[in-house]
Amino acid sequence: MLFDLKQVMAFLPHRDPFLFVDSVESIVNDKWKWGQGVLADNRDTLGTVITAKYFTRPDLEIFKGHFPGHPIFPGVVQVEMMAQASSFVIVLNHADPFGPTHSEMALASVSNAKFRRPILPNMDLTIKATCNRYRGQIMGCDCQVFHNGDLMSEASVLASVKF
Repeated sequence: MLFDLKQVMAFLPHRDPFLFVDSVESIVNDKWKWGQGVLADNRDTLGTVITAKYFTRPDLEIFKGHFPGHPIFPGVVQVEMMAQASSFVIVLNHADPFGPTHSEMALASVSNAKFRRPILPNMDLTIKATCNRYRGQIMGCDCQVFHNGDLMSEASVLASVKF
């Protein structure tokens, strides 16, 4: 594990009940390693793969209403989970991503969202986000959510980034 829940919360502004990343397992980029500097050129972030984890606790409030007696993790929340995981790409551009100076990110666009299998309570999810665009203040990622190796959902997200 690269970042535990405490570090995730130091980086993301989200809090329970709207925090959908429990840990970041890895950030893979051939030109970067955690703790060994930053990437000054956004183009060097292309191809970066973020791997994060989330567990769908059965006591999540959202399961009470979606749907009573047959709880399913909402697709819109799956997209939010992918967006939260993808935001860790900007760690590569920060000397201290957990410090007092944070970047601001805002979801700008979602495309090609597909929900292939229902996500239920008690599922260990793996979120993968691959950076495919980072020009100026716009960052894009192709994202997938897996459970036990099965593709559950996917989407492409764009976000605006302000340092």
